[in-house]
Amino acid sequence: MTTQKSETERTNGARSEAGGHSPREVAGDVASGVRDAAETVASHLPEAAATTKAAVDEAARRIETGSDEMLTAGATLSLGLAIGLLIGGASRILVVLALIPAAAMGMTLLDRSGRGRPLGNKRTV
Repeated sequence: MTTQKSETERTNGARSEAGGHSPREVAGDVASGVRDAAETVASHLPEAAATTKAAVDEAARRIETGSDEMLTAGATLSLGLAIGLLIGGASRILVVLALIPAAAMGMTLLDRSGRGRPLGNKRTV
C-alpha cells in the first residue's frame, strides 16, 4: 500500500528540511536566552536587595512609631485579609504573606504591653 502526500504536505516538508532549525539549534538559542536573562537578573540583584532592605527598615520604623490604635487596626485588617484568603481557597503562600504584617504589628503591641506601657494613648497621672 502506498501513501500519497498532498502538494502542501510536500511543500511544508521541504521547507522544514531546508530552512527549519534543528532541535540542537533551538536548544542553543533557548540556552543563550536563559543565560542572558540570568545575567540581567544577577546584575540587578544588589540594587534590588538594597531597595528591599530600605523598605523593610522604613516599615519597621513606622511600626515602632505608630500609635497603638493604628497598630491594632493594621493587625486586625491583615488578619482579616489572611482569613479571607484562606476561606477563599488562595494559595498558602499568599495566606502566610498576609500574616506577616499582622505578626509584626501584634509583636510590637505585645512588646509595648510587656514593657509596662499601657495600651492606648491614655495618660496616667
